[in-house]
Amino acid sequence: MDQSQLLFDRAVKVMPGGVNSPVRAYRSVNMCPRFIARADGPFVFDEDGRKYIDYVCSWGPMILGHNHPVIREAVEKAVQDGLSFGAPTRREVEIAELICAMVPNVEMVRMVNSGTEAVMSAIRLARGATGRDKIIKFEGCYHGHSDCLLVNAGSSALAGGHPSSAGVPEDIVKHTLTAQFNDLASVDALLSAFPGQVACVIVEPVAANMGVVGPAPGFLEGLRKLCDKSGALLIFDEVITGFRLALGGAQAYYNMKADLVTFGKIIGGGMPVGAYCGSRALMEEVAPCGPVYQAGTLSGNPVAMAAGLAQLTYLRDHQEVYASIAEKAKWLAEEMRRSAEKHGVKVAVNQVESVLSPFFVPTDVNSFTDAKGSDLKSYARYFAGMLERGVALAPAQFEAMFVSAAHTQAELEATAQAVDQVFANL
Repeated sequence: MDQSQLLFDRAVKVMPGGVNSPVRAYRSVNMCPRFIARADGPFVFDEDGRKYIDYVCSWGPMILGHNHPVIREAVEKAVQDGLSFGAPTRREVEIAELICAMVPNVEMVRMVNSGTEAVMSAIRLARGATGRDKIIKFEGCYHGHSDCLLVNAGSSALAGGHPSSAGVPEDIVKHTLTAQFNDLASVDALLSAFPGQVACVIVEPVAANMGVVGPAPGFLEGLRKLCDKSGALLIFDEVITGFRLALGGAQAYYNMKADLVTFGKIIGGGMPVGAYCGSRALMEEVAPCGPVYQAGTLSGNPVAMAAGLAQLTYLRDHQEVYASIAEKAKWLAEEMRRSAEKHGVKVAVNQVESVLSPFFVPTDVNSFTDAKGSDLKSYARYFAGMLERGVALAPAQFEAMFVSAAHTQAELEATAQAVDQVFANL
């Protein structure tokens, strides 16, 4: 029996499902999860020493690859000074200044510890600033596990067959309204049905928790107009897209203006970090300046700030990374489509810059309804075949693949070869 199986057998006795985050349990693909011992560049290595080309990239933040020396050295230096102070530090000022300089429409930043916490806090701010209670989210979009957002969610909540959660009182979610991604009419109908009551519309600019689904032409612009007309705030959840689509995130990439934007672990070089950001007028509604309370002992943790500052500074100084990783993802997506056509496999491959995903469906995927038509059994067989050939993918259909700067043409070609072999046997 291999080490991953032995560890999993121990884990299920002391952790729910043997994991600390549901998708890691591999239930969607009916396998024992691989326990990872270390990672370097484009590779992860399991407890038995097997090497895999990694397209999970810790769910996105490893844009430079694993264990990048610039980030590692910054962390090693920071650790020498201590792990946590619960007090202000120089680095949190420097990274906030850097984010304000790089991200459009951001004048102030509040650091937190995760994307979930960032979104939860941004919604509280939107409600406090507008004096309204209701929010609009999109079916299949995932914004973390806070109570009011676990309604028609994506990510592992969807993959596990439970898009909502037990333990969330109806009184909490009664103010959460659900629209359809890429369908402006569904948003307009909700705003019209609840005039003057909607505090915010929150959206993943590129939906990446129902698989990858990009915004239809005019969709984001239409949301901006609807929010302006109704007085609701527009929140971009950029836990996935922030500093990955472009240096300034989706706002820069799509030339859009959001009122608030949330970031996740990518601003910590993969460490537990999040942030919500916006104009000075909005952000000064947050305590201690204003009445919207939010706090955290570990917010702005000095080690996490060192990692994030190193990664963001590197990206600022090496912006050629973006064109490179986008071209790699485009090449890989085209190779996947070619193999699918060659072997008669019904697959739609969506790609937006360095983020992509295959859907096992016979038609294009432009909405949550399209994504739900995916053949999950085919994805499970595809996942197992790729893992057997040394390629690590997300263990669920409704997740994304991430290409990093560390992936070379050799890894891409090996991946394309594995795809061709697996598709031949599906």
